[in-house]
Amino acid sequence: MTNKTFIIAEAGVNHNGDIKLAKELIDVASAAGVDAIKFQTFISEEVVSKFAMQAEYQKKNIGKEETQLDMVKRLELSFSDFIELEKYCQEKGILFLSTAFDMRSIEFLDSLGMQIFKIPSGEITNLPYLKKIGRLKKRVILSTGMSEISEIIDALNILEGEGTTDITVLHCNTEYPTPLRDVNLKAMLDIKEKTGKPVGYSDHTLGIEVPIAAVALGAEVIEKHFTLSREMDGPDHKASLNPDELKEMVRLIRNVSLALGKQEKKVSESERKNIVVARKSIVAKRNISAGEIFTEDNLTTKRPGNGISPMKWHEVIGMVANRDFNEDEIIII
Repeated sequence: MTNKTFIIAEAGVNHNGDIKLAKELIDVASAAGVDAIKFQTFISEEVVSKFAMQAEYQKKNIGKEETQLDMVKRLELSFSDFIELEKYCQEKGILFLSTAFDMRSIEFLDSLGMQIFKIPSGEITNLPYLKKIGRLKKRVILSTGMSEISEIIDALNILEGEGTTDITVLHCNTEYPTPLRDVNLKAMLDIKEKTGKPVGYSDHTLGIEVPIAAVALGAEVIEKHFTLSREMDGPDHKASLNPDELKEMVRLIRNVSLALGKQEKKVSESERKNIVVARKSIVAKRNISAGEIFTEDNLTTKRPGNGISPMKWHEVIGMVANRDFNEDEIIII
């Protein structure tokens, strides 16, 4: 990781199964200045059983109840679609990422040469899945929604046991949208302390203030869902940013990242010129004659700060004036 926050624009399935919409999402993410756009790659029948039902937020956002399999089937893109999308990302100068949700999709994305594998929260307890990704020995970003710290550590042990060590752990809450009372951003610091890994934040709240706060707390990676319009049909649109909001989030994150700087307190170049203006020197409180002893009655401190520092006050007190000094004149010894 660099000092620059790595921002992932999560397109997910907000293309609604349409490659043209997926390309429009790439255009939006590229224009916003994110580092990567991420999709979701899956073979529906290998991810969801015919008995799995929708989450409550999915029923609400779609407006009808159906099996999860029926829902995700409509949102599925083919491997050939992703080959085309990866090439389009190259043309647009943005990093292509996609989360694999099944074993064949992991193999496919690896064959594309994808160098960062994002593990979604739902797979953190999927041992065969974790071992397969761990054997790739590539950089991993691990989301931890719905997880206890013990489950996170178990997943890390599996990945590292297969030879993968470059892992960033994202704090996450898997509710869409996440209520602010349940965000618990400070858990990100707990993850960092207990795992020793770089940390970040995958956000599902409405708005952009929480990811900004996460960056201020030390998040090295930010992931945020976005859409072309929250009015579109689909499970994730309503908890996603629109294009203007995505651009504003990126702008603010870049500003906060720049402002964070280094963990070192020192005078900056921009403020150095103001030292003389803002600090004070030891000056004559009234006219002082040569041979007079400097005391607290005839000395004071005033701007500018180009004379003797007031930090040497006790050294100057008791000395003898070597010449006359006018009121407000900087003392010279």
